[in-house]
Amino acid sequence: MTTRPQPIARIADALARPVPALSLAAFRIALGALLVWDCWRFFRGDRIWRYYVAPEFNFTYGGFGWVKPLPEPWIHLAWLAVGLFALLVMLGLFYRVAIVALTLTFGYFFLLDKAEYLNHFYLVLLFLVLMCFLPAHRAMSLDARLFPRIRATHIPYAAVFILRAQMEIMLIYAGLVKLTPDWLAGEPLGLWLREQRDDLIFGPLFQYDWVILAGAWGTVALHLAGAPLLLWRRTRLPVFLVYCVFHTANAMFFNIGIFPWLTIAATTIFFAPDWPRRLARWCHARFEDLPAPLPQPAPVARALPAMVLIAMAGWLAVQVALPLRSTAFPTEVRWSGDGHRFSWRMRIYDRQAEGVFHVRSGEQEWQVDPNDYLTWRQAQKMLVRSDMVHQFAGYLESRWREAGHRDVEVRAEIWKSLNGRPPQLFIDPDVDLTAAAPSVWRADPWVLPLNEPVWGVARNRPDDPSLQTAPAEPANAVARGS
Repeated sequence: MTTRPQPIARIADALARPVPALSLAAFRIALGALLVWDCWRFFRGDRIWRYYVAPEFNFTYGGFGWVKPLPEPWIHLAWLAVGLFALLVMLGLFYRVAIVALTLTFGYFFLLDKAEYLNHFYLVLLFLVLMCFLPAHRAMSLDARLFPRIRATHIPYAAVFILRAQMEIMLIYAGLVKLTPDWLAGEPLGLWLREQRDDLIFGPLFQYDWVILAGAWGTVALHLAGAPLLLWRRTRLPVFLVYCVFHTANAMFFNIGIFPWLTIAATTIFFAPDWPRRLARWCHARFEDLPAPLPQPAPVARALPAMVLIAMAGWLAVQVALPLRSTAFPTEVRWSGDGHRFSWRMRIYDRQAEGVFHVRSGEQEWQVDPNDYLTWRQAQKMLVRSDMVHQFAGYLESRWREAGHRDVEVRAEIWKSLNGRPPQLFIDPDVDLTAAAPSVWRADPWVLPLNEPVWGVARNRPDDPSLQTAPAEPANAVARGS
């Protein structure tokens, strides 16, 4: 008589179940191809120079201040290496070495400057870390052709499951974070779409509030309902097609790089693990009758090591918990930015800011325009993010100290607008930021609270002058960022 397996044992057995290796291989090819394309886009737009060579100061992440941009031409060669390693990953050639090298080089660029943080870069980095441990080269790869001993038709289901779980977490959080008063009232979606209404055939529809509200609420529904429905076979294809339309529209409306195509490619992991073979057979059958496929012997399942199960559980726990850290702050995350990064808050803010810094040493005082020390893109990002404001104040202090000044104080006068609101002071202008230590776990008291809790599409209606936002206070540097 056999005893019934315990829940953990049943989960372990399910994760060890052999499944075809084709869907994982297809994702490997798509991920590598998209990064090759992104590498070319960066060279074409001279972004390496603009993002990492032109700035004289970089907003580094906490604990990673030692990560510095390489001098020219090495910084360009490092980005070229990203493209080369991505090509090797796509081809599945020397995969184990290439995926680790790609993860390290891409992670290096990710850590260079917080001003360049994008959610899709973060998603790519997560995928790359996972792919370092997955057998994505055992099918549809040059490695499998050159080295038959690594070739395999099946892999443990765990390799597919971890990617599906990562996608579910991202998609569901992308819906949850939109449950804010502004988004549900149509902003900032209305601001963005109405800017483009003259450029699109159906642009005139964006003058109607109900169209904007339908788009805002529909986006929430697509993520919160669509993501779970990807797990059900009967609804998977219709939801996938809706996602394809949604992401294609995003690519049309917004400049968000490879993110729409990356998400579409990653969503294919929800299909049956042998979907590439099924798709190829379906296409072939359009032209000629095919015999029924011969039954194949089922591979033998091999138990996964306990450390693999523990590592998977730890990874998923971190991915679920990390976006929730904003709930630990009593502040409004969309205004203060507390807990904003790594939480899948994608395209849900429109933040504009103008500001100057006041540097004081003894009886002397200087008014500093951030554009004198930062690139336009860095200033744009910094003025709307409190942690970067504090970092820049520390940089100004160091510059003045290097010039021989003592007892340096730095204050910020920044007027910020969120989702079309009239501008208000963002940072307390009476606080010396050099004496104010930022906190990782508590709200910073020098960030002033948001005055208007709700601001909807009706209040930004372009055809009603009485509803337009007030002009900002005059200042030197202007920024806008989502």
